[in-house]
Amino acid sequence: MLVILGFAMIAVFMVLIMTKKLTPVLALIIVPTVFGLFAGAGLSIGDMVMDSMKSMTSTAALLMFAIIYFGLMIDVGLFDPLVKFILRKLGNDPAKVVLGTAILAAAVSLDGDGSTTFILTTAAMLPVYLRLKMSPVVLTCVAGLANGTMNILPWGGPTARAATALKIDVNDVFVPMIPSLVAGLVVVFAFSWLLGLQERNRLRATAPEIWGVPDTAEEFDGGTSAGASGTPASGTGRGRKGGNPGGAAPAGGSVAVLDRTETLVDEHDSAMADTALDPNRSTLRPKLFWFNLALTVAVMVVLVANVIPLPFVFMVGAAIALLVNFPKVKDQGAQLIAHAPSIVAVVSMVMAAAVLTGVLKGTGMVEAMSAWLVQIIPTSMGPFMAVITGVLSIPMTFFMSNDAFYFGVLPVLSETAAHYGVGAADMARASITGQPFHLQSPLVPAILLLVSLAKVDLGDHHKKVLWRTAVISLVMLGVGMLTGAIGIG
Repeated sequence: MLVILGFAMIAVFMVLIMTKKLTPVLALIIVPTVFGLFAGAGLSIGDMVMDSMKSMTSTAALLMFAIIYFGLMIDVGLFDPLVKFILRKLGNDPAKVVLGTAILAAAVSLDGDGSTTFILTTAAMLPVYLRLKMSPVVLTCVAGLANGTMNILPWGGPTARAATALKIDVNDVFVPMIPSLVAGLVVVFAFSWLLGLQERNRLRATAPEIWGVPDTAEEFDGGTSAGASGTPASGTGRGRKGGNPGGAAPAGGSVAVLDRTETLVDEHDSAMADTALDPNRSTLRPKLFWFNLALTVAVMVVLVANVIPLPFVFMVGAAIALLVNFPKVKDQGAQLIAHAPSIVAVVSMVMAAAVLTGVLKGTGMVEAMSAWLVQIIPTSMGPFMAVITGVLSIPMTFFMSNDAFYFGVLPVLSETAAHYGVGAADMARASITGQPFHLQSPLVPAILLLVSLAKVDLGDHHKKVLWRTAVISLVMLGVGMLTGAIGIG
């Protein structure tokens, strides 16, 4: 009976979330409460939930203060120089534009909010793509790759969910996965560069009025003009077949770029007006840039060193950043209020998850379900449960929400794996490797926002991004196995 109730509870929970009948917070509270009462929990269900909630307070604190910290850094302009560098220094070469897009998306993803990342990346880069007649699908693909890979950051959501669901320290999940994260980003940047090279070739063939057309096949294949080294040709940037009145040759090798005298973004950055990167926003603190950069580097170093609990690191970091950047009490309060919606959405979800995890464990559902799974899983496959979980996380997190997977499926898989000597931390680490693929799911509001802002069809986005994210997920899983972060029982 407990097995049936357990799987039925997970199924109802997933259906309600996927069909948007209930928000994740409400589903996390209502569904387990109803099924817990059916399982005979009675009034003791309250104690089950409170015991579970005690282990989640540190995760909630981490998410809250990390959101405040990185949201504040965006507000005060820490990332603005990076955006301007990309726009003004790398903006003429398609390969550099695409690579710059990946770098920008990865940097802004530090705030842990996919929607913010996509808004800023699109606001900064879409004018460049349109100006150069580049495909916006490339923009959405690269932004999705970068944000999906960075989504395993402990304040991004999935890692915190995995740690919360299995009641382990979020540090134990994330820190050993840093090599996997680095490897994933390397693959992201490699894919971005290759996509940029494809855009070079496509534009050279389809937009001769901007990029010029080589005079001969030899120039296409092996030309060594100035353009081949990335230096734009002089004149208007038009090829001889495009009617360049000055007679200047276009960039004839494998690289074709605009003349640097052609401005991509106006000097007043009007494309950024009324966005989070508005150059005239009142929260900018340009005189404190180096302080904010040093503070952020220090926070990251302490985080990686793992010598102080992460929640306290971000509590202190956020307090210092607020005090220095906004010395007036009124301004400090305004900053906290500005980021309150993101904080409430994430922290309430974590606390509500205590109901589901508490009922699963308190009623004995997890133990009963895992015992049933142990009986049907071949013994020879048991020691590989972490690897199996990593592979399953790719499709499962695409077709269901993170809440459904991490709070409904992962605890059962982990309990099963424990019978074969596979630790909860290994299972949690393996479970987050599917995040690059998950972020492309139509169930993720942020990706719908991205394709909407870029005016890209979701199907076109999926054609370009899905196989690449699958590769990244498998690379992260493989590196995790090689480094021992994801073990075999």
